[in-house]
Amino acid sequence: MKLVIDNKIPYIRDAIASMAVEATYLDGSSITAADVKDADALIVRTRTQCNEALLKGSRVKFIATATIGYDHIDTHYLDRAGIKWCNCPGCNSGSVAQYVRNCLLLMQHDMQIDLRHTTLGIVGCGHVGSKVMQQALALGMRVIVSDPPLGGPYSKSLEQLAEEADIITFHVPLTKGTNHPTLHLANERFFNRLERRPIIINTSRGAVVDNQALLQALVTGRVRQAVIDTWEGEPHILLPLLQQVYIGTPHIAGYSADGKTNANNMVIEALCHFFHLPQPQHITPPSLPANFKYSGNPLELYNPKTDSELLKKNPELFEYFRGHYPLRRESI
Repeated sequence: MKLVIDNKIPYIRDAIASMAVEATYLDGSSITAADVKDADALIVRTRTQCNEALLKGSRVKFIATATIGYDHIDTHYLDRAGIKWCNCPGCNSGSVAQYVRNCLLLMQHDMQIDLRHTTLGIVGCGHVGSKVMQQALALGMRVIVSDPPLGGPYSKSLEQLAEEADIITFHVPLTKGTNHPTLHLANERFFNRLERRPIIINTSRGAVVDNQALLQALVTGRVRQAVIDTWEGEPHILLPLLQQVYIGTPHIAGYSADGKTNANNMVIEALCHFFHLPQPQHITPPSLPANFKYSGNPLELYNPKTDSELLKKNPELFEYFRGHYPLRRESI
């Protein structure tokens, strides 16, 4: 049995090595049809487009993406071709919630925002959005949610969030042609009707927010500030927007070691279940250095400004920063 695995997936190699499989590790964005022709399964991230062009004529029967998002997977083609696929819903939800919470704490300090008198609008209340809501409530914020598919208390419209929220954060998948499409959910029309000059946060998928429209809204003052982790056109992002935003990071909000090991364990479990293989020992995240001192300030564990400063100085290293991300833990 042969696996092709994205070489930027950390912490997975020892577990794979303990299994009776042949594994080839390749750069995810450079995997070709020739690479997968004789593979039985792929373990990928968002940089590998899993579609007919890659898979036709191969013997691939299973694909796992070690990510929550799966818009890089042509699910319709895979279903027609009889290729089983899976993603990792919720794997890094704690990591993204940590990122958003710590950005809120930074805003409180840098912008003198009193979070206890601030309304957070959450767009999408699934695995990630629900944890962001818990963090915001713990900070004393008022929280309103727009997630029409969930209904009930989450049925507020985007227009209502625009009217009431001081900060709006997006946590939805990228969907097109559905009852609730999210492609350019935040577009020129959305920004033009904003009255409260909110702060925009996007850690979902880049194209959920129209990046050119957001740049214009920042320049004209319709939006007070922005925190952007996911971008249209990655890694070739809109550089004027990067320089304009309060915090801009290279799609790493979910990159805690905890989130990555969660994803690894989920894909390996699914792989073993599909091929009837014995399950290897669960992967655990590495510990923080022994000399790490923690006083209880969450920003000591992770400060998004560090990643933002690096990217703003070296935007051409977008992919490098993702592929060589340092150890980050959600807790000690």
